Amino acid sequence: MKTDVLVIGGSAAGIVAATVGKSCYPDKEFLVLRDTKQTIVPCGIPYIFGSLESSDKDLIPDAVFSKAGIEYKVSRATEIDAKNKLCRTEDGEEISYDKLVLATGSKPRVPSWLPGTDLENVFTIPKDKEVLDRTLAKLQGCKKIVTIGGGFIGVEVSDELNKLGKDVTIVEVLPHVLGLAFDPEIAEQAGELLVKRGVKLRTGVGAAKILGNGSVTGVELINGEKIEADAVILSMGYDPNTDLARKAGLSLNSNGCIRVDEYMRTETPGIFAVGDCAEKRDFVTRKLTRVMLASTASSEARVAGTNLYQLSVVKTFSGTISIFATAIGDTGFGVAGLTEAAAKKEGFNITIGTFSGVDRHPGTLPGTHSQYVKLIVGKTSGVILGGEVVAGTSTGELTNFIGLAIQAKIPISALFAAQIGTHPLLTAPPTAYPVIKAAESIMRGCGQ
Repeated sequence: MKTDVLVIGGSAAGIVAATVGKSCYPDKEFLVLRDTKQTIVPCGIPYIFGSLESSDKDLIPDAVFSKAGIEYKVSRATEIDAKNKLCRTEDGEEISYDKLVLATGSKPRVPSWLPGTDLENVFTIPKDKEVLDRTLAKLQGCKKIVTIGGGFIGVEVSDELNKLGKDVTIVEVLPHVLGLAFDPEIAEQAGELLVKRGVKLRTGVGAAKILGNGSVTGVELINGEKIEADAVILSMGYDPNTDLARKAGLSLNSNGCIRVDEYMRTETPGIFAVGDCAEKRDFVTRKLTRVMLASTASSEARVAGTNLYQLSVVKTFSGTISIFATAIGDTGFGVAGLTEAAAKKEGFNITIGTFSGVDRHPGTLPGTHSQYVKLIVGKTSGVILGGEVVAGTSTGELTNFIGLAIQAKIPISALFAAQIGTHPLLTAPPTAYPVIKAAESIMRGCGQ
């Protein structure tokens, strides 16, 4: 079998690399190789445990390929022969290619130091529909569930299971859930909302072992406390899925990610890497980061697809801004760039601007939700380093707005003078638009 461009991996990064690449180079043949029969929407995975009720409602249709004129094959790549530009699959096929894009993603971390991870009813959250379906079926018969890890996936899955009436406890070694993503005062709000909704929290203490004889019976914490459970969800992060790249001799960094340049090219000619498996550097600090986001993967994939056969000097990936958002009930939490804590840890001289308001005007309109914006800005340069948002349905777009300001290196003075469109039912008032008012507090010297 022969193709011009072979993309290994059929999730967000692989899909975008193939579709953008095909649009840029329509005369080239593209083949996507994936190891799952159906592709699940990665960010929607937590919601199959509650709101969606089934993984069948969280699928990316294969029509995305057929409409773009792209072929796809369901099989697992077992070997890459980079010298001869060949890929071998588990069904015995050999695929020759001109260009290769690795979009092999990541896999849930199962810590070797935690006893009991091999017990029955210990689950991870992979991007695999068949595994998720089996997990969902088993969890339906479980009453007491412990989630180890209070990051985004752990919080979202736990909140969804709580909606079904499950007795759910999150164990998080940090002082707060979402503590790696947000500053303490915002992470604390998220924890308080979870508790109000019925989720139990054990923060500031880690898990020592998973208890059981054959099947899970509970979790023992480092302080000796035991929590009864008939199921445990491991949500302790993800590791890059780079076994295939390593065996092929591709260069990996200290995080186990495939080394790439700003065009998403690996150090091996003709091979690109995008998404969770690819190396990432923080947009502000330029340091290596382990951030894994579908949005970041898609951005990288657009760059790779554009530059497959001809480099475009303006279309490079200059680092991840780390834009996260989640929702607990009708309250959203978003962050872009550096938090206050991260900026101080890096040694930046910063000033902070904040504003609290509402997302409609007048605030007496039905459905009005509070809005809070926090901006982290370089004190002498005026460069925006990061921002955090707590709001309603506007959280995602406000966070994206801040992310774009960071990426475009818009100074706080320009943000202060930004022109915006507003509407009573859709936005905060023009007199009190939260991002601009937070910038104003800095411009007037009212920031921290």
